[in-house]
Amino acid sequence: MATARLATLIVWSLGVAVLIGLTLWSGAGLVGQAILDSGWAVAAVVLIRISGVAGAGAGWWLLFPADIRPRLPALMGIRFIREATNAILPLAQIGGDFIGARCLALRGTRGSVAAASVMVDVLVQAATMVAFALIGLTLLLVNGGSEIVAWSAGIGIGIAIPALAAFFVAQSEHGHRLITKALTALAGGREWRVFGAVDELFAQLQRFYANRIGLVRSFFWHLADWFVGVVEVWIVLNFMGYAISIEQALIIESLMQAVRGAAFAIPGALGAQEGGLIVLCAMYGIPPDAAVALSLVKRIPDFVIGIPGVLAWQAMEGRNFFRRSAARSQTGGPERP
Repeated sequence: MATARLATLIVWSLGVAVLIGLTLWSGAGLVGQAILDSGWAVAAVVLIRISGVAGAGAGWWLLFPADIRPRLPALMGIRFIREATNAILPLAQIGGDFIGARCLALRGTRGSVAAASVMVDVLVQAATMVAFALIGLTLLLVNGGSEIVAWSAGIGIGIAIPALAAFFVAQSEHGHRLITKALTALAGGREWRVFGAVDELFAQLQRFYANRIGLVRSFFWHLADWFVGVVEVWIVLNFMGYAISIEQALIIESLMQAVRGAAFAIPGALGAQEGGLIVLCAMYGIPPDAAVALSLVKRIPDFVIGIPGVLAWQAMEGRNFFRRSAARSQTGGPERP
């Protein structure tokens, strides 16, 4: 665990270094001026992002079977915590999703249900991101865009599709059997506890996947939610003085999200997002300084949402700690798990 944390911290540090390097290479003064030129677009991006994260929470909510569905406001709130921890903490981009599952469990949802819901939601979001990227790639090809960018995007999407399929199989009965076999060799005398937890998790996963209507609704909701970022790109670049079309903004945003997805192991996709936007914006005559400025403006909501989100997470953990401490003091011993 310590090694994994150290590796993530090293990757985060390298990402920060790349971001700073790209900013200096583009001209820090020019980047700063481009951000100032965006003016009120910054506030608009924050509001748009808030609506997008809330929408992602609604997409998560749609996955739940009706009889175990938490309240929508609660899931939206936890979705902000997932977004916050993924965006500003030195965690891989899926680290916040595990935190979200824990927060949902702290609010009274059964742990296996919370974990299964997040696993299915991550898969649905990833699938819709690939679909979104395919839309952008199709538009790029139809409009005779850069062949190098198109080939790169196509290869990335081609790798992502079997990866998604593998993630789905890992959550199926085939994955259940493989994990059970692996744990047979590793669990020692604790099989009854380990297998009980694994069996319960996979039972809940199958329950979510059996809710076909919920899956379809969630898929199309999440897919629509990706288009929120298109509005961000269009507003910011037009405020900076670059009159791009909605179609061009869609190509930039969709393929940029594909870059972020490929860089999932880098906290916040630091450096990867900036590099991707420099290449994508160049197709439409937008200079590197404006591309880096666009990326930094898109990161501002990460902090506006992120700081309150992390504080909310810590508040939940604090309440849980004091509740458990009070329970131990009343019973005169450790609280039973």
